[in-house]
Amino acid sequence: MDFFHSQESLTAIEWVLRGVVSFFFLVIVAKVLGQRAISQLRLIDFVMALVIGNIIAHPLSDEHLGLKGSVITTSVLVCLYLAGIFMTLKWPWFRRQINHVPITIVQNGEILYKGLKKARITLDILLEELREEKVKDVKTVALAIWEADGRISFFLDPKYEPLTPASLQIETEPFDFPRTIIKEGKLNSEELKQTDKDEGWVVSRLERIYQTEVKDVLLATLDKKDNLKIFLYK
Repeated sequence: MDFFHSQESLTAIEWVLRGVVSFFFLVIVAKVLGQRAISQLRLIDFVMALVIGNIIAHPLSDEHLGLKGSVITTSVLVCLYLAGIFMTLKWPWFRRQINHVPITIVQNGEILYKGLKKARITLDILLEELREEKVKDVKTVALAIWEADGRISFFLDPKYEPLTPASLQIETEPFDFPRTIIKEGKLNSEELKQTDKDEGWVVSRLERIYQTEVKDVLLATLDKKDNLKIFLYK
């Protein structure tokens, strides 16, 4: 395991082995850190991502640096990170030190400039976030809060909320999520079993209604009412 330590030169195979070991080590680290560190870069998450990236990157490009030290250091940082997560869950005072307090930036249709300054975001960023949420007019926003993870939560004034069957007291059918029975020209047997249908039924339906075969279907879904929807390769 010479590639694991620092030395004057590494062969091509040793460079490859060093890259492979680092890759799988980072995969394990990401698994241990959990989805939270990947999807929501809060303060402690951002610090971890930044530091670990630098620690692992250097031995991959410099043969005079050993990989052993980087692996040990990263392992220690992961332990500290998990300890920090435990402390944020157990002690609110520690959580307040690590995580930012949510900041109100829009209230009752009015932009709070002090809130924008405190959150350190510009008016352009606020308008961009409004567009992404498909909010045409800031006057329709009852409340907008800058969250600790950098996102903005918007709540429309009730009179501007879209009409729903519940608001109109209209009865609706139970939720039904269609099952994917064909994907990229291959039949999904496990999903098909859940629909009480067999392969013959699917093949027959495809030939009779769409004049096509399973191998020509990019995607096919089936709901509880036996509505078969397909998307062909184009």
